[in-house]
Amino acid sequence: MADAHAKPNHDYHLVAPSPWPLVASVSAFFMAVGLVMWMKGLTMFGLKLGPFLNIAGLGGVLYTMLVWWIDVIHEAEKEGAHTRVVQLSHRYGMIMFIASEVMFFVAWFWAYFNVSLFPGSKIEYLRDTFTGGQWPPKGIEAIDPWHFPLFNTLILLTSGTTITWAHHALLGGDRKSLKTGLICTVLLGMLFTSVQAYEYAHAPFGFKENIFGATFFMATGFHGFHVIVGTIFLIVCLLRVYAGSFTPKQHLGFEFAAWYWHFVDVVWLFLFASIYVWGTWGAAMEVAPG
Repeated sequence: MADAHAKPNHDYHLVAPSPWPLVASVSAFFMAVGLVMWMKGLTMFGLKLGPFLNIAGLGGVLYTMLVWWIDVIHEAEKEGAHTRVVQLSHRYGMIMFIASEVMFFVAWFWAYFNVSLFPGSKIEYLRDTFTGGQWPPKGIEAIDPWHFPLFNTLILLTSGTTITWAHHALLGGDRKSLKTGLICTVLLGMLFTSVQAYEYAHAPFGFKENIFGATFFMATGFHGFHVIVGTIFLIVCLLRVYAGSFTPKQHLGFEFAAWYWHFVDVVWLFLFASIYVWGTWGAAMEVAPG
């Protein structure tokens, strides 16, 4: 019988049997069911098990992500399974993932422009009542885009420069500049999140008060979540760099992190231009605190 683990004579990667797809599916099921029970206040066996099921499921998903990605790194660095053909398929996968994320934000932009361009539409039920027939709605005190939002724009644009610097350093074999560029990008990502949290805490409107606040917080909030995910992604890359991972010819993990970060930058530019600048034109402005 031929050795099942012998290196194949082709460039494709036949993945070994793994328990992680099953574990991930079960964990995601418990996380979703627990969340629904938690939000609806449902009980099981007379007990409110929703929070426990949700937290247990979330823990299972996070653990699966950790060990599964460790397996992928092992396949790439120890087994040499990520040939040029396999790397190409991974790139296509990442491109499709980012495209799905783009469509996710298209939904929020669609909701925002649908109401902001037609604030007095008679087709939509009670829209005129909630907006006063204008945008921004009557009585709204908006955030001044030329203070913290502009500062955050400069932060993300700078972070796009530092991640590109790190990428070129990696291609040139300059490990010191690679580490410096990554550290700067991570710190800038953390600074962006801190500034946005401060902005949210001092926002002159809330999420539930009106449609202006709802569309604002959904679009910018999900972007902020993506910034946090991207920052974690870059921290993992930084730890891998210190562990000796990535070479000029094989660095998919870092490359995907850079792609994701540039995607986050571009989305923010659209948010800043459409929601912060254009969307608040003519509204009363709150002077940035401090």
